[in-house]
Amino acid sequence: MRRLSVVLLVALTVAGCKKKESAPPVAVAEGAPAQANAGAIKGKVLERLDAPPYSYLKLQTAQGEAWAAVPKTDATTGTEVTVQGAMPMQGFESKTLNRKFDVVYFGTLAGQGGAAAQGGMPPGMGGGMGGAPGAPGEMSPQGIAAQHAAAAAGPSDVGDVKVPKATGADARTVAEIFAQRAALKEKPVTLRGKVVKFNEGIMNRNWIHLRDGTGAAGKDNDITVTTNDKAAVGDVIVVKGTVRLDKDFGAGYAYPVIVEDAKVSK
Repeated sequence: MRRLSVVLLVALTVAGCKKKESAPPVAVAEGAPAQANAGAIKGKVLERLDAPPYSYLKLQTAQGEAWAAVPKTDATTGTEVTVQGAMPMQGFESKTLNRKFDVVYFGTLAGQGGAAAQGGMPPGMGGGMGGAPGAPGEMSPQGIAAQHAAAAAGPSDVGDVKVPKATGADARTVAEIFAQRAALKEKPVTLRGKVVKFNEGIMNRNWIHLRDGTGAAGKDNDITVTTNDKAAVGDVIVVKGTVRLDKDFGAGYAYPVIVEDAKVSK
């Protein structure tokens, strides 16, 4: 019996060690803006990739390896650094490096000083695409967050919306998509609705808010659609796309239900 207890204790200790090693350097809270998760990462530089105005640093931390992006630095391999104000970005793609990171932490190196250290970003990079010379297509976390905020925010006043339901076996109303979302996951739907908001060219796609008069305000009366097609506010359109759930585009902007890769017709 005593031997069995020792074996169980060792097994629990090993399991606990494995769990600790898998923990991220900075906790990422789902559904919360990245800025809310700002923290600090300490580690040794294993690799540096320069993509002005950033340097991407692969760090060996106490919790494992992690990538961080800071204003351009000359930090060399083996240097111990601290990244302050680290903001996690999931699925971040660097256009300059032509590389996608599962998670990269944007911040500033301790001791860099200046406006960058206060705001977490180099000057001129707070607005979005191409904020600094030599970095065409590189987007800051703040830029991504601002674009998603624009796409996620619904219209303030669109009046009464009454749109007849589309036809066909996969036709659904807005409220039905929300109500049947579990069964509709990764399945095609056809939806007729009124365009109440349109944002073009965010993350290489267009974003449409559709309403058809079903559902309750602030709950299930407005659905987001992504497409390569264009539409105008006030248009009544038919979209055919795929229902996806819990889609996270980074910067803390996640959609519990969204229709993606849609084709638009009238």
